[in-house]
Amino acid sequence: MTPSDLRSPRPPRSARPAAGPPEVRRLPLLAICLGYFLVILDVTVVTVAVPRIAADLGAGHGVLQWVVDGYTLAFAGLLLLCGGLGDRLGHRRVFLAGLGVFTAASAGCALAPTAAVLVGARLVQGAGAAMMVPASLALLGELHPEPAARARAFGVWGGIAGSAAAAGPVLGGLLVWGVDWRAVFFLNIPVGVFAVVLTRRRVPAPKVSEGRERRPLDVAAQLCAAAGVAALTAGLNEAGGRGWGDPLVLGCLAAAPLAGALFWRLERRAAAPALPPRLFAGFRFPACLAVGVLLNLGFYGLLFLTTVYFQWHRGFDPLGTGLALLPMGAMAALGSPLSGRLAARVGTRAPVVAGLLIGAAGLLGWCAAGPHTPYGLLLPALLAAGFGTSLAMPSATVAAMEAAPEEVRGAASGAFNAARQLGSAIGVALFGTLLAASGGFYDGMRLSVAVGAGCFLAGTALAAAGPAGDRARAGRG
Repeated sequence: MTPSDLRSPRPPRSARPAAGPPEVRRLPLLAICLGYFLVILDVTVVTVAVPRIAADLGAGHGVLQWVVDGYTLAFAGLLLLCGGLGDRLGHRRVFLAGLGVFTAASAGCALAPTAAVLVGARLVQGAGAAMMVPASLALLGELHPEPAARARAFGVWGGIAGSAAAAGPVLGGLLVWGVDWRAVFFLNIPVGVFAVVLTRRRVPAPKVSEGRERRPLDVAAQLCAAAGVAALTAGLNEAGGRGWGDPLVLGCLAAAPLAGALFWRLERRAAAPALPPRLFAGFRFPACLAVGVLLNLGFYGLLFLTTVYFQWHRGFDPLGTGLALLPMGAMAALGSPLSGRLAARVGTRAPVVAGLLIGAAGLLGWCAAGPHTPYGLLLPALLAAGFGTSLAMPSATVAAMEAAPEEVRGAASGAFNAARQLGSAIGVALFGTLLAASGGFYDGMRLSVAVGAGCFLAGTALAAAGPAGDRARAGRG
């Protein structure tokens, strides 16, 4: 008997197990998605805690808008800068740093003795979020080089946004009702620490090529962008209390376009601009950016408005407010996957246009709200606004990526996410200002939802004017 006779017989080719599709790396995906869940959760979880914060810290309407909006404006203003940091320093390192900053700032929010300290901690939280989001997408791409696995991982990552947005009002309401508003921020600490430990153990540091050239970071232009976002949001926030003719308000509103113009000028001269000029060579990508701003402006403005309505004018407690808003957020579970399937079959334009029209109808449905309107009459408006937004946004994201050349899609992703967060900040600031500056709350509410519906309709026109967009391809990264 020869040694070869002792070997196990080789199974016939037909008997060998077929190679399955590339698998998603579950524990690294969990670690990265935990951080992203906290980022999106903190956009909405605070909204139901606002009245309790006001009572405890003695904060007025303007300060409360900064508690909600300070996080979002720091997030939006620093996204492009933090994406560049990831390219230079390593995405895993920047992601871990962002998690640490976010978790520490959450502790600062939970322990804040004054409203001013709370606003400052929220700004730091936003900076941590801006460090995490671009790095998380880059890490997922590096961990899943196979297109099919990368597509599934990105799908899970994107679905986290809808789940977190839906969970925010309910979870915030439950914590405020059962414990205290500070529990909303204490919750982030153990989750953040666990995400740091899991990331350090399960997410490998990507190999860096020795010969790879590191592009210079355009810090001056990025700071101009952040300053422009801050000035615009500050002007809108303060207009309700100070009036539109106040020098501070006028100064902020004048500084915002100047900072934007300076950013654009510096970008055009930069050797490696954060926003390559070819992104704006045609109509499609700028139109996608505008749709992202308009969508988030209307949706997050409405979320702020409805929270104020249910708690301050209808007497709902935080838990009741969270449950009242749950149908709007839960529509993401239905609208988001439907949007992806429609985009794959008919292109991106149809779901974006349909979603924006449905969302506009939902916003206008709030014109019927009054001090004694039955909840059942408001429910269709909530469902339409939530479903329309969740139907439009995934396809708008795909359209933005398809509109960008392959070699600059990282910059396109950062720009589109920054545009969305800018829309969120403007929406909360603008709706809050209209509520405070109008003849009465309900007059301000009707004006606000009319503005929001107008934004959705403007987005509809932009989406309808562009090409239908490529069908989403299975397995595309």
